[in-house]
Amino acid sequence: MSATLSPELQGWVGRSRVVEEDVGLAAVRRIAGMLDMDPAAFRNGDLLPPHWFTLFFADATRQSEIGPDGHPQPGVVLPPIPLPRRMGAGRRVVIHDCLRVGDTASKTAEVAAILPKQARTGFITVLTMRHTIRRGSDLIAVDEFDAIYREAVKPGETSGTGAPLPAPAGAAWRVEKHLSPALVFRYSAITWNAHRIHYDADYARQEEGYPATVQNGGLTMQLLLDAAVAHTPGRLAGFTARLTRPIYVGDTVALCGEAPRDGKVTAWVEDRDGHLCAQLDCSFA
Repeated sequence: MSATLSPELQGWVGRSRVVEEDVGLAAVRRIAGMLDMDPAAFRNGDLLPPHWFTLFFADATRQSEIGPDGHPQPGVVLPPIPLPRRMGAGRRVVIHDCLRVGDTASKTAEVAAILPKQARTGFITVLTMRHTIRRGSDLIAVDEFDAIYREAVKPGETSGTGAPLPAPAGAAWRVEKHLSPALVFRYSAITWNAHRIHYDADYARQEEGYPATVQNGGLTMQLLLDAAVAHTPGRLAGFTARLTRPIYVGDTVALCGEAPRDGKVTAWVEDRDGHLCAQLDCSFA
């Protein structure tokens, strides 16, 4: 692989498309049920939690355009990056307003950057997408999302991970969460995510070198944001997120966070061995 971006991929930088969404009551109630909230508590016109915009605006890709990993084939909705394995890595979000049940809204998805480089675990390419959420002319949020594309795992080898980092000590709050197969399935269904590493154990082991099905990083961030919002006064105004270590379906993790300081909160996910798996830095207004 080359560390120089090909002319074809250079042509994708700056390209954008629009995804429209009806934020319907039925979908909101399914989300609430998945998150163990009372679905009947939501009515048309209700404000949604600020970060729930991430649960909408999925790409409705035709089945014939789905690749062997369950993602849309390269070049259908995302650039044709010539590396077979894709996973979320982090995001930077500024929230201006909240969606309401019954809204008609849109997401403008722009290819912000494509960066090929050599990493410790092999050659990778980092794709940064900029998602701008609007309700008519009203700006709801701007979300920059990083995905890492990696080389295929060689036969008989396992997927490489970095050295584990210890989770922070001295949490002000801590919530244990079991990541059951049913929870991960329901989240994937709501977000229309068919990536096979989340539900096909044979594929996860044999094709991508993981020991088991892999927890969905979007769900990890959703649960941690929900916990941070529940333990912090004020309105969530933005956050940065970083995934640092794989978690597997069936694991029990701890969602932890510090006490707020000047409207800032750091929260994290800790696995059963005390390793840091994900971190959020949140700001509240």
